[in-house]
Amino acid sequence: MTVRELDAAGITDPALRDAYTRCRRLNARHGKTYFLATRLLPVERRPAVHALYGFARWADDIVDSLDAGLPAHRRAADLARLHERLRQGLRDGESTEPVVLALADTARRYAIDHAHFGDFMASMRSDLEVTDYPTYDDLRAYMHGSAAVIGLQMLPVLGCVVPREEAAPHAAALGVAFQLTNFLRDVGEDLDRGRVYLPADLLAAHGADRELLRWSRRTGRRDPRVTAALRAFEDLTRGVYREAAPGVAMLEPVSRPCIRTAFVLYGGILDAIADDGYAVLHRRAVVPRRRRAAVAADGLVRLTAARMRAGVARRTPPSADPAAPSLAPGGSAVPARSASAHPAHRAVTVHPVQPLHKEVS
Repeated sequence: MTVRELDAAGITDPALRDAYTRCRRLNARHGKTYFLATRLLPVERRPAVHALYGFARWADDIVDSLDAGLPAHRRAADLARLHERLRQGLRDGESTEPVVLALADTARRYAIDHAHFGDFMASMRSDLEVTDYPTYDDLRAYMHGSAAVIGLQMLPVLGCVVPREEAAPHAAALGVAFQLTNFLRDVGEDLDRGRVYLPADLLAAHGADRELLRWSRRTGRRDPRVTAALRAFEDLTRGVYREAAPGVAMLEPVSRPCIRTAFVLYGGILDAIADDGYAVLHRRAVVPRRRRAAVAADGLVRLTAARMRAGVARRTPPSADPAAPSLAPGGSAVPARSASAHPAHRAVTVHPVQPLHKEVS
């Protein structure tokens, strides 16, 4: 499949082909949910998505290195080195670092704003220094670089049927929704790394705090205050999904099945967390394989229909089909198990107008 993707994308240089292949392997290994969804994209667009997510995963692995003994200043140095290679790659189109080489080529092919990559690296540096967030506004500012810009990077690859600036806020919101989902699922693992992404004011509103989370993680015992705070964070996350939902219909029809599938699968992680009683401090919630397969199959049906419509449109004389493209979201359902949001954060916005740098499985 890799060869077919590269051939379809017109990537012929051997070094580039190797670079894109490495990015694809990173995604296949670390981001099972989103990798599954990318299989529904037109084959020629997949390498670009692998490059964008492969680079994000590479940077994230530096920040969250499995080598627990690696000191923070070494991680910072490695991240700074990657950032310098990124700047050079974007400027020259060349790099000895495969993930940077693939990213630079994708940025050139799709005219992706280089500022998005700088914002992403700024959030990665923040992860080396910041271990908690007093308010949701603080977390939102971090997520602009870590999640919202990922959605904005993706938009030129996916294509739009509306002006890009109209779709951009929804694309950014979807990146944020995916990352909030990961934050909720990975509360325990992040706590082990010394980080808490749940805003302190949200925790405090339910009588919880970082120490209570640590106690629950350490002892394996539950506390209703923690459960209430986790439920409120879920409500907050579903609100961001509602912001993102209209953007699915703004994408090119052949891209919608991929993003709708990712949308539904990530929303399914929230369902799995709720069904497991918000036990994320003690075990990881996962979407059952049968559920993932069913959603993917539905996406394949939608993709086939979109391709058939596109084929008919190409064969139809323009004068015979004056209607504007349909913007129906193809039955895309907003994750809506919980309709209410935490009162302190009921109005959710993306600032400014970001599967994942955190992995999804």
